[in-house]
Amino acid sequence: MPPPPVATSRRAALVLRLGIGALLLIVAAALFGAIAEDVVSGDRLTALDAEIAQWLHRRTEVPLTRVVLVVTDLQSTVAIACYAAIAGVWFAARRQWRELTTVAIAIGGGLLLNVLMKHAFQRARPTFDEPLLTLASYSFPSGHVAASTVFYGLVVAWTFARTKRGLWRALALVGALAMVVLVAFTRMYLGLHYLSDVVAAFAEGVAWLAISLSALAAYWHGARVAA
Repeated sequence: MPPPPVATSRRAALVLRLGIGALLLIVAAALFGAIAEDVVSGDRLTALDAEIAQWLHRRTEVPLTRVVLVVTDLQSTVAIACYAAIAGVWFAARRQWRELTTVAIAIGGGLLLNVLMKHAFQRARPTFDEPLLTLASYSFPSGHVAASTVFYGLVVAWTFARTKRGLWRALALVGALAMVVLVAFTRMYLGLHYLSDVVAAFAEGVAWLAISLSALAAYWHGARVAA
């Protein structure tokens, strides 16, 4: 007896989702690995990092710096954690347990992963004669960019899951990318990260989000079938 159409449709959607997740994971992990290898070995990428950092530092201006500080503070790891907590309370109040679980695993796990990565590589932050800001923590990969990638990537994933309208999907995707690029620029402008730090953080965030969403989708599909 053939499976009902609804079950077939759900299985096909799961296969598509897992396929997209696997592709994103492979590409993001490969990008992160290539950057990490250059950073560890001190390859040509690190020389480019230093050149870009110095070029940006020479072009800092007080009015722009004030704006950049506001933007970077609103997209910090602490800020992203607060946004996630607010979303979690909202989902809990509405008894949307799957959404709550997704926020906890994707964002909470992503923040933890970044801390572990920083301690694994222990890369020092850029140094300048007259720095705008100084931090004692490690540089690679950027926590701000990784957190923003996971947070806004999750918004994109939910938008794609809830509407098939191309306009809304495009707006969500472009808006998320724009926010991540903006956050990356603020961290480089302030002299707190190299280019490789922010690109690797983006790859890290994409890879973690792909793993999280794929694993949760497979788990919930299995739980539905078992029930």
